[in-house]
Amino acid sequence: MTEHRDVATGPPDEYVEAEIHRLLTEDPDVAEQGITVLRRERGLVLYGEVESPHRREEILRRVAQRFPDVPITSDIGVIRAQAPTEIEQLP
Repeated sequence: MTEHRDVATGPPDEYVEAEIHRLLTEDPDVAEQGITVLRRERGLVLYGEVESPHRREEILRRVAQRFPDVPITSDIGVIRAQAPTEIEQLP
């Protein structure tokens, strides 16, 4: 007989947090060290900043694909990392 644990009914355990953090840092296609995984009452929150909306969506897609039963909330911001459009004049 196998035990079934419904993670959607309660907060995920610390092992899930560690697995998500490992996925984000060790997967060569992601390799994102600036994302923090925070446990909240109703799931996990991914917090941090990335360089593009596409990057944020890819991270969320991979986490949801790997952990489909874990409620995930994104608090991932996008850093503007583009070249300046004007020349800065120093006095």
